[in-house]
Amino acid sequence: MSRNGEEFCDVVVVGGGIAGLIAALRCAQGGLKVSVLEKQAEPLYLCNSRLSAGVWHCCASDISGDPAGLQEKMMQATAGEADPDLVRVVAHDAVRVVHWLRDQGAKFIRGPYAYQKYVLAPPAVSPQGAVWKGRGPDAALQALEAALTSRGGSLLRGRRVTGLLVDEQGVHGVSGECHDGVPFHVNSRHVVIADGGFQSNVEKIGQWIAADPERVVQRNSRASSGDGLRMAVEAGAATSTLSGFYGHLLSQDALENAELATYPYLDYLATAGMLVDSTGRRIADEGLGGVYLANCLARQPVQSGPYFVIVDEKIWQECGAMRITSPNPLLQKLGATLYRSDSIGGLAELGGIDAVGLKDSIHTYNQAVETGATAALEPPRQIEKYTPMQIAQTPYYAFPVCAGITYTMGGIRINADSQVVNEGGSPIPHLYAAGCTTGGLEGGTRHGYVGGLVKSGVTGLRAAEHILGISVSHPG
Repeated sequence: MSRNGEEFCDVVVVGGGIAGLIAALRCAQGGLKVSVLEKQAEPLYLCNSRLSAGVWHCCASDISGDPAGLQEKMMQATAGEADPDLVRVVAHDAVRVVHWLRDQGAKFIRGPYAYQKYVLAPPAVSPQGAVWKGRGPDAALQALEAALTSRGGSLLRGRRVTGLLVDEQGVHGVSGECHDGVPFHVNSRHVVIADGGFQSNVEKIGQWIAADPERVVQRNSRASSGDGLRMAVEAGAATSTLSGFYGHLLSQDALENAELATYPYLDYLATAGMLVDSTGRRIADEGLGGVYLANCLARQPVQSGPYFVIVDEKIWQECGAMRITSPNPLLQKLGATLYRSDSIGGLAELGGIDAVGLKDSIHTYNQAVETGATAALEPPRQIEKYTPMQIAQTPYYAFPVCAGITYTMGGIRINADSQVVNEGGSPIPHLYAAGCTTGGLEGGTRHGYVGGLVKSGVTGLRAAEHILGISVSHPG
């Protein structure tokens, strides 16, 4: 509602993705007047939630499992660097969010893998990853919006929030601009920032993530430019480490070919084989997974490129065809570059790789795999999560690759109730953050991936419940 040209409500939510709509609807269920401000004007605005595969998991594990086990997996994935309080609430609340979503009309099915017990239906992933309208994530967002409006809340499109209204009592609203250029400001008792991170902000990607941000493919909605992070910092918020992102290894042709920007990704090829630079030298521990490798690749100097995933026929046939959206055979169908040769020297010549360096790297790597001495490689190669395979069966393959970014893992620091905190750890009054604009759960030295949907759902629900004064405690 408005008064004297101003707008008033109990809660303003910045961003209409899954985190924002969960927070908004839960607040509305508690009797509060809620407005969601979404900067995109389209009825079915594109956000990462709509582009997701719709799988609710923690570290590729079933979220209905023992919370203690889920906590352990999250701490292992992040090398112990995740905030223990956030880990605890995600482990305990993940399945609770799914049940709550079901009550709001979202539908789930079981996926083909053990960790995919809860997948938004109908399934979202197509062979090229481009079909999302009417699929599970889109249907869930539409159901949440319908439930919100039925309770008197609103989702206002075409409103970009650019500033927080702050006084000595804390945050009390937002200001911004409508898509037609008309400014607005909304006074509220609470603000929830849920605008999804800063992955589409090239300047920030260059500052914190990549040596050359123009060579990082945007495999996302391109809607999250970091406004929420900037506003929170201006209001005194602390941040987590901002250097990590969730993403994958993609064909280098994805820089020019939009059909290759989402799927297929080459992670399972790299984690069985090698990731090398133009000298033939390995650049990272492939055993830490595709997300880690994408982060490492993004940081590599341009002059050491191009970069290649190196495999043999056995890896190509087995690991290259593991999933519906696998590189074998989709890379060739979509016109991606691949080099194939019956000799290492021939492969090096085709790809412009130093032949002596590549031969030496493959020989050293194969010996280490054969003798179980991969920990002595430089860089070391872990085997606990992904099994290395020798590169020995002809023909050999080289795939030019680049990094693709889905969402940033670092962001606004929050506590277990999704309150935004300052450097001293004290909450900034009336300010909350939820979803992928937050930091502290994923990332760290190993760029540990936990699960964006689960993080978004839990932080959104807990923000609303704290605003409503609902206490949800878990064992410490």
